[in-house]
Amino acid sequence: MGDEKLNIDPWSSTQSTDYSRIIEQFGLSNLNNLTLPEPSHLHRRGIIFAHRDLDIVLDSQKMGNSFGVLTGLMPSGRMHLGHSMVIEQVKWFQKLGGDVTIAVADLESQATRGVSLAKGREIALNEYVANYAALGLDPNLTNVYFQSTRSEVQRLGFQLGKRTNLSEFESIYGFKGETNLAHVQAPMVQVGDILHPQTDEFGGLRPIVVPVGVDQDPHLRLTRGIASKSNWFNIKDNNGPGILIGLSVQDENAELLGQMPNGRIDKNKVANIFAMIVENLVELGFSDINSNPKQGTIVVPSATKKDMNAIRMKLLQLERQLGGMGLLAPSSTYHHFAVGLTGEKMSSSKPKTTIFLDDDIGTVTKKIKKAYSGGQSTIEEHRRLGGNPDIDVAYQYMMYFFEQDDTYLAEINSDYRNGKILAGEMKQLCIDKATEWMSNHIELRNQTEHMVEEFLALDSR
Repeated sequence: MGDEKLNIDPWSSTQSTDYSRIIEQFGLSNLNNLTLPEPSHLHRRGIIFAHRDLDIVLDSQKMGNSFGVLTGLMPSGRMHLGHSMVIEQVKWFQKLGGDVTIAVADLESQATRGVSLAKGREIALNEYVANYAALGLDPNLTNVYFQSTRSEVQRLGFQLGKRTNLSEFESIYGFKGETNLAHVQAPMVQVGDILHPQTDEFGGLRPIVVPVGVDQDPHLRLTRGIASKSNWFNIKDNNGPGILIGLSVQDENAELLGQMPNGRIDKNKVANIFAMIVENLVELGFSDINSNPKQGTIVVPSATKKDMNAIRMKLLQLERQLGGMGLLAPSSTYHHFAVGLTGEKMSSSKPKTTIFLDDDIGTVTKKIKKAYSGGQSTIEEHRRLGGNPDIDVAYQYMMYFFEQDDTYLAEINSDYRNGKILAGEMKQLCIDKATEWMSNHIELRNQTEHMVEEFLALDSR
């Protein structure tokens, strides 16, 4: 069983939580290798555990350059605590200087869940954006848009469809012949969602990071692959020292890159392109550039992996000057799933599994009292054997949502394991913290609900 490959499905109600295997199988990078500025409690506690190319975003932030954050919402249900975890991450990036784009997947919701565009808008504004304001997102640095009103998203999704095929969809998503076509179309719209903030109209070329639960990684893998396949210049480690740059000849750039319809090569055009590449590399400070138009390669011996991001950005800019799309593969971060109150996956469609942000205090209290416990079956056994906070929902909710003090959390973790805190007492600690958190959130929502319109992009008002 251990040798079987894991399947990650963005639409499944059950997911693997074997995060070590997920990192290994899908090529994620461990977050422990990065130095994060002012890490949040989600970072400090290892809840955010992996990434793809987050170093590109952090380098941009450190240098004072712009970067963006993208997330999305499905307007088909109520917002719960699990959704707030993503917004906490978005808020952290926003405090570091990132501009925020939030996609309302109203087209996907209509196609796959039967929610009308009008109803989707109502849910998005009342159930989500109103809570975003209360959770502390800055409306001046946030743009919420609807898929149905942003033609660039749909255009990109259609235009980039030529970079993938049904075989890749089957490999990434497990689609079969009986798969509903709405599910086939939805990922390409999401490709447009993720990549369009880089376009000149919506912020320009800059790193974009997408914080997600690991179940959403298939969308990131698809998008990163498509973005890379669209690039005109290939940049990779040389077999020897340095960085190797080559041309990616495609239908739309073949003539420009010197490939004539009869299959011959226009040496003058090739030499011209290579001269442009060299000129851009010189602007970055490189002088030891081995340009070989005849072989179709450029080697920069002194360049290291640390230089690769700067070279890539420079050549993407050149690609845009030449008429290409110049798309940078998105970065991403991944967080653990917050367990549902019943011990299964948290889900809007199963109210008993989660706390909704509009639940009253009485409802929250009842849900926590019934939550799955990590305690023993009797008080005597619990005092002797201790409880397990790793599976105790009350403790987990304090760790994920309600408690900011790491020292206090470590103390109750130890006391629970040693049997000093009983299961019922742990639930009461969680109820007290949840009551404080929910009361504060309700108050903030009442104070900020008038700001909802300020979060909307101009094309979505």
